[in-house]
Amino acid sequence: MLRALGDPHLAAEYVHVGGTNGKGSTAALLDSVLRRSGKRTGLYTSPHLSDFAERIRIGGEPVGDHLLEECARDVLPAAESQDASFFESATVLAFEAFRRSGCETVVLEVGLGGRLDATNVVDPSVTVISSIARDHSDYLGDTLEEIAAEKAGIMKPGAPAVVGSLSAGPLDVVLNRAAELGVPVDVLGRDMSLADVTVDLDGTRFCYRSGGWAGGVRVHTRLVGEHQARNAALAIRALERFDSSVSVQDVVAGMAAVSWPGRFEVLNPEGECWVLDIAHNPEATRTLAEMVEDLPLPRPVVLLLSILGDKPWSEMLFPLLNSASSSVFTIAPSSPEERRWNPREALQAAAGSPVELELDFDRAMRRARELAGRGTVVVTGSAHTVGDARKLILARTELE
Repeated sequence: MLRALGDPHLAAEYVHVGGTNGKGSTAALLDSVLRRSGKRTGLYTSPHLSDFAERIRIGGEPVGDHLLEECARDVLPAAESQDASFFESATVLAFEAFRRSGCETVVLEVGLGGRLDATNVVDPSVTVISSIARDHSDYLGDTLEEIAAEKAGIMKPGAPAVVGSLSAGPLDVVLNRAAELGVPVDVLGRDMSLADVTVDLDGTRFCYRSGGWAGGVRVHTRLVGEHQARNAALAIRALERFDSSVSVQDVVAGMAAVSWPGRFEVLNPEGECWVLDIAHNPEATRTLAEMVEDLPLPRPVVLLLSILGDKPWSEMLFPLLNSASSSVFTIAPSSPEERRWNPREALQAAAGSPVELELDFDRAMRRARELAGRGTVVVTGSAHTVGDARKLILARTELE
């Protein structure tokens, strides 16, 4: 498909970001700092929350309808001739939009895995692997080491790699692959570090140190959570490796400006507290549950939950249930029918916990708010769940 379009993916330089959790936030942080430094950037992420154009951002803004339609007209014949998947077609569409927009630098988030992902056609200047956890086991393997091997597939000779603080087995896999390719690797906790991390509802503050910035850089990002400090550290180190002209001022201002919806996003329309988080695997839901318990959210906390049926929802369920005073199970209307969970089965699994079932999503949101009163409703389980809820909350706010 790319050859048929004249290889649009060769028109820019790339930062390629993979990992199980955190890769989208890391990509958004990178893009914001690069824009602050004066780059004409493209940002490709997935999935979207409300609109497909969110996946393809140019200069920080979702791609415009006119350009999207123009690119789609040229991409569609190539996609049909190759019987391409949705994600393959979207990826080619993004490359074409970036070329036509004159993007000089593109931050490219892996869709799934790495080695066989459609984004893995680029020759990046630097790669990032944010984390390794169990997810998509049917594609990536049952062990963390097997998953790490797939994630490490984005590393390329000549491109430095920046890696999160992985456990020993996955880290060995990544380092061994890097050694085979002759790739220098920076590991969080070994080659760069964080100190003085503080988290509250308006974001995360920390001090970043590395060999290049031994004196430390104090950073504030509106992204909430200790894991976001780790994501930011990976982004900063990747920027050090990618472009030495990026200044401390660019990093501080760029990270302070990042807004990344659906990642512990706190909305307060009419004084009602909503927390939206796309946690969609066991590690992410454990992190979310810890944050709900630790942060000063208005109480009580009520959970609004819809998980995709092909996820290990039984593992995801109990950390979340334990963090809330009550829960409402539902089905996100935008979730594909063939992937929807069975909330009645989940209700049985949660026997003994204060859980209600409401299949209509709009009514489920209203019921969760009724149970929470002036407390907090946490909406989670998938990007579909968060996207559907976000649309309704913002629509009601605009009407009011």
